[in-house]
Amino acid sequence: MKIEKPSKPLPIQPVATEAQPRNHAAKASNTSASASVHLGQTSAQIRNMETSMASTPVVDASKVAEIKQAISEGRFQVNSGVVADRLIETVQDLIISHNNKV
Repeated sequence: MKIEKPSKPLPIQPVATEAQPRNHAAKASNTSASASVHLGQTSAQIRNMETSMASTPVVDASKVAEIKQAISEGRFQVNSGVVADRLIETVQDLIISHNNKV
């Protein structure tokens, strides 16, 4: 289905300023226009986790170098049973998560 551009431009609404309150409740109120937001402890924990994760490398470079060295020397052996088991586990997890969404 193709979404086409409207033939007429959409109307532009002016941005509200302090002189123009954004909602009707603000118009009815004669109190000062200050607001405060408290995001709570969970928000602080998430920010700390983001900071921690940003500084953590995605790949363990020393492990990659070790595996490359083992491959080049012919010492690296693939355990096909483990690979197959992990592949089956991954597919089962994907099926379960898909069924939970439906």
